[in-house]
Amino acid sequence: MLGITGFAFFFVAVFLLNVTPGPDTAYIVGRSVAQGRGAGIVSALGISAGCIVHTLACAFGLTAILAASATAFTVVKIAGALYLIYLGVRLIFTKPDAANDVASAKASAKSAPKSLRQLFTQGFVTNVLNPKVVLFFVSFFPQFVAADSQHKTLAFLTLGLVFIAMSTVWNSFVAWIAGSVTQRFSGKPGVKRWLDRGVGGAFVGLGIKLATSHR
Repeated sequence: MLGITGFAFFFVAVFLLNVTPGPDTAYIVGRSVAQGRGAGIVSALGISAGCIVHTLACAFGLTAILAASATAFTVVKIAGALYLIYLGVRLIFTKPDAANDVASAKASAKSAPKSLRQLFTQGFVTNVLNPKVVLFFVSFFPQFVAADSQHKTLAFLTLGLVFIAMSTVWNSFVAWIAGSVTQRFSGKPGVKRWLDRGVGGAFVGLGIKLATSHR
């Protein structure tokens, strides 16, 4: 079908890749712990949107440029690392404002749409600026497309949609489970503050790891 080969193996491989913890999982868990299930799920959807970009780029051959160019790889890698570090530093140094908790609750209806939009954007940018994801799409997907296929673009798009659907389901499940931690400590601002710091430190660590990674 469309020149796709070994689809059953592709399905199993994607499942195993999803259940293996990685940067995306760490990011989603961090958001869920820091801000609740909704934040984690929206972040997961943002990451899925980033995978759509990678799928389109892979299907139309754009990611081959990043895979072949050391300079392009380095630029994207540093940009992604700085963005993760920026998010982590913000969480670490965010000061709790217990005095305004009531006012914040009243304003939540107005602020929630903007907050969710920001979470979606952050998840999207974090995924798009991760060159490891780029190289994964470039190196993994072609193995399941026949070299003599006349529908390579459609094959890549189909594989990408399957990958995105499976990842979205799994990441949403992870966000749902991790978000229970926030509910458990919702009435303890001191614990919440240290959770934020821990998550922020994890983001900074992910950024440093990304910045020092090699092709």
